[in-house]
Amino acid sequence: MKTKTRIASLALSLMLTSGAALADLKIGVSMSQFDDTWLTYLRESMDKKAKSMPDGVTLQFEDARSDVVKQLSQVESFISQKVDAIIVNPVDTAATARITKAAVAAGIPLVYVNRRPDELKLPAGVVTVASDDLEAGRMQMQYLADKMGGKGDIVILLGDLANNSTTNRTLGVEDVLKKYPNIKIKERQTATWLRDKGMNVVGDWLTQGTDFQAVVANNDEMAIGAAMALKNVNKGKGQVLIAGVDGTPDGLEAIKKGDMTVSVFQDAKGQADGSIDTAVKMVKKQPVEQAVWVPYRLITPENVNQFK
Repeated sequence: MKTKTRIASLALSLMLTSGAALADLKIGVSMSQFDDTWLTYLRESMDKKAKSMPDGVTLQFEDARSDVVKQLSQVESFISQKVDAIIVNPVDTAATARITKAAVAAGIPLVYVNRRPDELKLPAGVVTVASDDLEAGRMQMQYLADKMGGKGDIVILLGDLANNSTTNRTLGVEDVLKKYPNIKIKERQTATWLRDKGMNVVGDWLTQGTDFQAVVANNDEMAIGAAMALKNVNKGKGQVLIAGVDGTPDGLEAIKKGDMTVSVFQDAKGQADGSIDTAVKMVKKQPVEQAVWVPYRLITPENVNQFK
C-alpha cells in the first residue's frame, strides 16, 4: 500500500508541476509602435485575450518605437529572460531575418502578428497571424470603381514604406485598376499611417490644383485626414469619395457621418486572439498552421452599424 501511495503521490506531484508550468506562461511582445491607433486596439485585444486564458498567460509588452535595432534588442532580451514564446509586430517587414534566427536558435516559438515578414518561407517554429492586405486593397478599390462608374482620377495615400502592408494594399488597388483603364492615378505619396500627415499631403495636392474624384488611403487615419483637408476647401461630404482600411471606431464614425465612403474591417480582436492562441499551442507542442489568415470585411454606409 505504501508503494502505491508513493506512486500516487509522485504522479500527483508531476501533474501539479506540469500544470503549474502551463499555468504560468510568459510571452514577450514587441510592438512596432505604441502610438499607432489600430495597433493600440490590437495590443489592448491581446491583453484582454491573455487575461481570459485559463492557463494564466502573462504578456510583457515592449514599444520598439519604429526602430529596427531597438526591436531586435527587445527580442534578444526576451530570449535572455527565457520567455515561453515571443510575439512580434515588425517595424520593418524586410528586416526580420535576425529576429527569426535568434528565436529559432533559442528554441523559443515565434509568432509574427499583423505584418507578415517579407521572407517567402519561414522556418519551423515561426508562424504568422495576419490578414491578406492584397484583398483589402482590392475590396476598397472595387467599391470605389463601381461608385465612380469606371472612370475618373484618384490619389493614393500610402502607409509606411518599410511595411509590406503598404505595398500589398496598394498592389490590390492596382490589380482592380487593370480592369478600369479610364481610372487614372494622379498622385501617390506616403503619409506614414498618420491623420495629420494625410491631411497635409491632400492639402498640398489641393493647393497645387490637383483634381481628383477619389482618395484611396492605406488606412482609416490617413483617410480621415484627407476628409479634413477637403472640408478645409469646402469640398464636403460626397464630393470626393474616400476609402480607408481598418474599421477603427473613428473610421466607423466617419462613415456614419458621410465623411468617408468606405473602409475595410481589419479584425484586431481576431488577430490578437489568433496570435495568443497560436503562441500557447506552440509552447504546448500542439499542431498549428504556419500562416493563420484573419479575413477582411467591407464596411459600407449600409452595413456600418454591424461593426463595433
